[in-house]
Amino acid sequence: MEEKGLPLIGDTAPAFTAQTTHGEVNFPDDYQGKWVVLFSHPADFTPVCTTEFMTFASMADQFKALNCELIGLSIDSNYSHIAWARTIEQKIEFKDMKNVHIGFPIIADLTMDVAHKYGMLHPGSSSTHAVRATFIIDDEAMVRAILYYPQSNGRNMDEILRLVKALQTADEHGVATPANWQPGDEVIIPPPPTDTIAAERMEGAGEGYRCLDWFLCLKKL
Repeated sequence: MEEKGLPLIGDTAPAFTAQTTHGEVNFPDDYQGKWVVLFSHPADFTPVCTTEFMTFASMADQFKALNCELIGLSIDSNYSHIAWARTIEQKIEFKDMKNVHIGFPIIADLTMDVAHKYGMLHPGSSSTHAVRATFIIDDEAMVRAILYYPQSNGRNMDEILRLVKALQTADEHGVATPANWQPGDEVIIPPPPTDTIAAERMEGAGEGYRCLDWFLCLKKL
C-alpha cells in the first residue's frame, strides 16, 4: 500500500470512500458545504475510546449547530463497531452520561487505507492501531487543524469544539483569537503591514479597539 504521509494544515483533505456504521461514505462529496471533525481511535471495546465516543456523541448537537459533522475511525470491522456502539448505549454509564447513542458514522478501516492517507498510524506506537488523531476540516475540504494524543490519554472535546468556533470566527471576521479565547472574548486585529498604518493604528486606539502595542490590538466583535 502506498504510504501517503500526513496531510498538513492548509492541504486539501485526502478523499476516500469507506464503509461505515451508516453505510458507504464518500468524502468529501457527501460533506460538501460542511465542516468535519475526522478522528481516529486505537480500537473498539477499549476504555479510553469508550469515554471519548460517549463524550463526542453527547456533544454532537453542539457540533451540528456549527455546521460540523463528526466521523470516527478505527482499524476494526463494521460488526465490531456496531457491537461496541450498542454496548455503549445499553450498558455503559460514565459521569452524567448513560444510554448514549452513537449517532455519527464510524469508519471500518480494516485495510488501513484511510489511516494511511491521514498519517494515523505511528509505527513507534503501533503498526496496527491508529493513534488518537483529530483533523478539523473546513467546508471547502481544507485541513485547518490537527491534534494528536497518545493511546493512554483521552482527548478534550471541549477544546475541539472551541477550536472549531475559533476557526469559524477568524474566517468570518478576518481576525485571530488569543490564548484561551472563548466566544465573547476580545479578538486580535491583524498586525499593521506598514509603519504608517502602525502609527495610525496607535493614534486611533480607543475607538472600537485597544492596543497593548502597535502589533497587538484587540477588539470586541
